Amino acid sequence: MRLSKKTNKVIWSLGIAIVLLIVLMIPMPYYLYQPGDVEPLSPVVTVENGGKSEKGNFYLTTVTTIKTTHLYYLIYGWLAPNTQIRKEQSVSGNLSQDEYDFLLKHMMTTSQQNAIVAGLRAAGEVVPVQNKGVFVTNVLPVSKAKGKIAVGDIITEIDGKEMTKSADVITYLSAKKAGDTVNIGFIHEGKRQQGTFELTVINDQGKVGLGIQPEDEYVIYPPRQVKIETSHIGGPSAGLMFSLEILNQVLPEDLTKGYQIAGTGTIDQEGNVGQIGGIRDKIVAAHEGKVDIFFCPADVKSDDSNTKDILDEAKKRKYQIKIVPVRNIQVALDYLKQLQPK
Repeated sequence: MRLSKKTNKVIWSLGIAIVLLIVLMIPMPYYLYQPGDVEPLSPVVTVENGGKSEKGNFYLTTVTTIKTTHLYYLIYGWLAPNTQIRKEQSVSGNLSQDEYDFLLKHMMTTSQQNAIVAGLRAAGEVVPVQNKGVFVTNVLPVSKAKGKIAVGDIITEIDGKEMTKSADVITYLSAKKAGDTVNIGFIHEGKRQQGTFELTVINDQGKVGLGIQPEDEYVIYPPRQVKIETSHIGGPSAGLMFSLEILNQVLPEDLTKGYQIAGTGTIDQEGNVGQIGGIRDKIVAAHEGKVDIFFCPADVKSDDSNTKDILDEAKKRKYQIKIVPVRNIQVALDYLKQLQPK
C-alpha cells in the first residue's frame, strides 16, 4: 500500500523531530562561563561583638558557570554575549562531576577559614591553628591508590609516621623510588582505614609518588565566633573580600568610607592574596554592579596574569572602576586607610 504525500511528509517530520530531540539530549563536555553578580558581604558575614555600621559596602564577585548537559546549552553559549565556552577537561580535569562539586564546596570552606584567620590576625587578634592531616584534592589516573583513596579523604599517617600537613607527605616520599610500597592510614567517609600502595612515576619529569594532590587539613580556634553564610557558591576566590569584611566589623573605624568596594582573590592564613580564574568576567560583574573600587590579586610570579588581564579588560570596555592590585591583606588595608571619605 502506497502512502499519500501528506502521510510521507508527516513521517519525515516526525523522524526529523526525533533525530533532533536525540541530538539535543546528547551530553556535551563543555562549561559556559559568564559574568555573575556582586553580592554585599555585610548580610553574609557576622562577627561576634562586631559592628555593621559601614556607610559603603564590601562585595564578593561571582562567575556564573553552566554545565552544558545538552546541545541547546551549547547553542545558547554560542549566541549569548559575554559567554566563554570551555572544555570540561580544562575545568574539572579527571574529577567526576560529584568530585568536582565536592571540591568546590571544600575550597569555599577552606577559603572562609583562611579569611577568618587572616582577618582577625590583621586586627591584632590571636588565632591558633592546628594541623590535622592531609586532605586529598585529587587522585591521578596513574595512582595505584585510585579506587581506594578518594577525593575528600584525609591521610593521617604513612608507615606508622604521623602526617599532619602536606609537606610531611612530600618530604617522606621524596626518598622513595618507583615500586616501593607504603602503608597509608587515612579517613574515608568518617571511618579510619589502612591500605598498602605501590608508588609510581607520576609525571613526565620522572617524579615518584602516591599520585595524589595534597592539601593541609586543619582546625582553627578563633577568639570570637564568625559566621559566613554562602551555601549557594563555591570555590576559593572570595577569600580576600571575606577577610576585609571581617576586619571591617572588628575595627572601630569604617574601612569602606562610603565607597562600593568589590574584589576577588584567594587568601591564606598569613594574609597573602592568590590568583583566581574568571577575572575578566568579574570586572564585568563589578561594572554592572556600579562598583567604585575593585581589589584584584597582584601579579607576583612570572606566570601570574590577573592584574594584566583585568586592566586589559577594563581598558577595552572603557570602565571607570579604580582597580587596585594587592599581594596581601595589609596592602588592601593600607589603601583603604589612606582613602578620603566619599
